Formats: sequence, C-alpha cells, structure tokens
Amino acid sequence: MSIEGEGDSATAKEIADHPFGNPTFTGRSWPLADVRLLAPILATKVIAVGRNYAAHAAESGNEVPEEPMIFLKPNTSIVGPGAPIVIPPSTSLVHHEAELAVVIGRPCKDVPASKALDMVLGYTVANDVSARDHQRKDGQWGRAKGFDTFCPLGPWIETALDASDLEISAEVDGELRQRSRTSKMVHDVPKLIEWISGVMTLLPGDVILTGTPEGVGPIQPGNTVSVTIEKIGTLTNPVVAKGS
Repeated sequence: MSIEGEGDSATAKEIADHPFGNPTFTGRSWPLADVRLLAPILATKVIAVGRNYAAHAAESGNEVPEEPMIFLKPNTSIVGPGAPIVIPPSTSLVHHEAELAVVIGRPCKDVPASKALDMVLGYTVANDVSARDHQRKDGQWGRAKGFDTFCPLGPWIETALDASDLEISAEVDGELRQRSRTSKMVHDVPKLIEWISGVMTLLPGDVILTGTPEGVGPIQPGNTVSVTIEKIGTLTNPVVAKGS
C-alpha cells in the first residue's frame, strides 16, 4: 500500500506485489481514513542499536560505546499502529523507547558509509519497548525486548526523506516524555549501515532501530503511548495487560 496526499484528502493505493524497487499498482485505492493500518513491514530481522544517544546512555548510567552496540528483536515482536502493547505478567517495569527505524531496500553486505543511503527504502517510527527488570536480571536483552508486541512500527514508510536531523518525541497519555533530534545520534544512519552490514547481510525489509534519546520511562496497562518523528508521522499504541 502507498499513501498519497495529506490530511483528509490522503488516499491509500494498493500495491500489487511488494514495495521494493518500482512498485506496480493494482489501480484500487481508498481514503486513508477508511483503512486500518498494519505494521508497514514484517522484517526478516530487526537489528536494534543500544546507547546511540549520549544523554540516554548517561541517564542509564552507561558509557557511550566506541562502536555501535547491536542486538536483535524477533520479527514476531512487530505490531502496527493502534495495536496494543501487551505487558506480560512476568514483568513489573516496562519502558517506552522512541526510535527512528530504517527500512532496508536492497540486499547488501560490507557497504561503505558513502553508499549506505542507497540501500535504504525509507524510514518509519518505532517504539523499542523494553522490560527493564528482565534486562537487569538476565544480563542480556533478548527476553526484555523480545516479547510479542514489543516492537510497534508505523504508521508508514517515508521514502523521500533526509533523516539526519529530525525531531523525535514520545508522549504517554499526552505527557511529553522524550524530545530530541536524530542529529544527536552518536553513530549516524550511514555509519550504522556500514557497521552492521560488516557483521551480517542485510536483506530487503530488514529494519534497523537507531537508538533512543533520553527521557525513557515506565508504561503500564491503561496508558497510551505516542511516538512522533518530524516529517514521518505519529505511531500510537494503547498498553494492556496480557489476558485483559
């Protein structure tokens, strides 16, 4: 699906196959207000970057790493706009993390930073939901960040965008929690693609979460979390308890 226009006049146009390259359209379209948006991509893998904003590393009591610190989130953690973030009963401390997400558009390996943006399909909004108590207990992040629904993505992929200096923010029930700019990343998008593609092959549809700025905080059932990135849009998800 491709989104055209803005506001009340925006329309969703159906794509025949996939969004990579030059998509073929079926000719069918609907007013955007009449459709329910799903996650804009179901990634083969989600590669997330930790401590990529100095102020967030500081608020967590950590040093800024010299090289990108990466971890994987399962693609089963992905949900779309409006879908609930489900808090499992095993955790009592879950945080929101507003992040810029990079969607890869071409298979690539060992890409130099100077050519990295040629590999990008576009950008979307992410919330790297994290169970802090599990993170501290386990000493690694697979369980803490891997629960189903712990990777909201959306509302769409913006394909024509310079993402080097965009405002990024998060609100919980209308209260501003996070606000920063992507220009404050320790390692920018080209550097991240260079470094990650030196480790693993990136495939079309893979998603890179680029780290979160300061201001992360708790969410609990009954809250509504909204993450906004300038020139992309707002990703909003309610929070519920598992089984509710």
